[in-house]
Amino acid sequence: MRKGIGSESARLFSQAKKLIPGGVNSPARAFRAVGGQPFFVAKARGSTLTDVDGNEYLDYVCTWGPAILGHAPRPVLRALRAVEPNGTSFGTCSALEVRMAQMISSLVPSVEKIRMVNSGTEATMSCIRLARGFTGRDLIVKFEGCYHGHVDSLLVRAGSGPLTHGQPDSAGIPKALAALTKTLPFNDFEAVRELFKREKRSIAAVILEPVPANAGLYLPQPGFLEELRHLCNRYGAILIFDEVMTGFRLAPGGAQEIFGIRADLAAFGKVIGGGLPVGAFGGRADIMDLLSPDGPVYQAGTLSGNPLALAAGLAQLEELQRIDGWKRLERKGRHLEQIFLEAIGKKPVCFHRIGSMFCLYFTRGPVRNLDDAKKSNTKHFAKFFRTCLQQGVYFPPSQFETAFFSLAHSHSDFEKTATVLTEAL
Repeated sequence: MRKGIGSESARLFSQAKKLIPGGVNSPARAFRAVGGQPFFVAKARGSTLTDVDGNEYLDYVCTWGPAILGHAPRPVLRALRAVEPNGTSFGTCSALEVRMAQMISSLVPSVEKIRMVNSGTEATMSCIRLARGFTGRDLIVKFEGCYHGHVDSLLVRAGSGPLTHGQPDSAGIPKALAALTKTLPFNDFEAVRELFKREKRSIAAVILEPVPANAGLYLPQPGFLEELRHLCNRYGAILIFDEVMTGFRLAPGGAQEIFGIRADLAAFGKVIGGGLPVGAFGGRADIMDLLSPDGPVYQAGTLSGNPLALAAGLAQLEELQRIDGWKRLERKGRHLEQIFLEAIGKKPVCFHRIGSMFCLYFTRGPVRNLDDAKKSNTKHFAKFFRTCLQQGVYFPPSQFETAFFSLAHSHSDFEKTATVLTEAL
């Protein structure tokens, strides 16, 4: 049994709180929702993290998604060593940008043109601006619990950090701007139909996570994504899929491949950076052609298309293709699901999984939207989290986040986790 966070992590956190708001550079890393304080990582390899006090943890956060091959995978490290001597940033074009554009467009048929940015937030923000510029309309439709980064227009009834810390909105967002975002319950067919009927051709875009993964993890009901596609076609609105989480993790073509829906624009990140900061957005050529320098919609970034990030991301995607990684992840996922469900038994816990993403809700379910997710017993989750952490298993420190596993996670890792899970539950 572990005794908790070590002395060196405690010392570093004490220093961090004096210099960094909350002691963390992203609220998702804080332990406010589960109690205690975060540990500080010294290194990561395969399926494990090692903290500065020498404690090892089986990691089911996977840097919130990018570590699909596991931590520090050899193909990515080799790629970084190969390009690093040539320079870390150019401020102008490189062949790696063309290679990444070719890779993404070959995997995601809806992406006819693409632009690289530095984060998922930049990607969704740019999609919104582009959709408004293309349609000449102002209204945006989003869904409760879907988190699209810290974009002013989209931090309305959001998930992830704002939800975890009891603030589904954010201070500092003008009411006039928030009024241009209409929020609806996920999986509510009738609410979407009524909104389109009322607003008709005032809606510029509908943006959503096709698999909401920032209020835990729940799935679209059969026909829901198809209905959104139909309504956007009928009323001339742009359908935007935020695939920062699901892109290149669920399948080579992401959620669009899984559900057979073609978005007009899509935002990407995480996996395509191989663990380095990256983002991208792309879609229909006629929409993308409105971007500067060809069109009137401005978007720019000094470090966009950074050679280190693109080399790492390309190496990761190429390795996934070489070893048929997505099928291997699905086989691992079926095994994890089986042993987790056996451990849960008849306890009031609802388990969701799609591909290599999963979540345990501390409610009997069903969980189909944000209101269902908020029925979870967060106090029970906090106790569960702390017990698992003491036993060396690290889950996301919030009931309202998604867990991940990687190709580096072994069956013995899953078996050990199931033993800890049984005790923690």
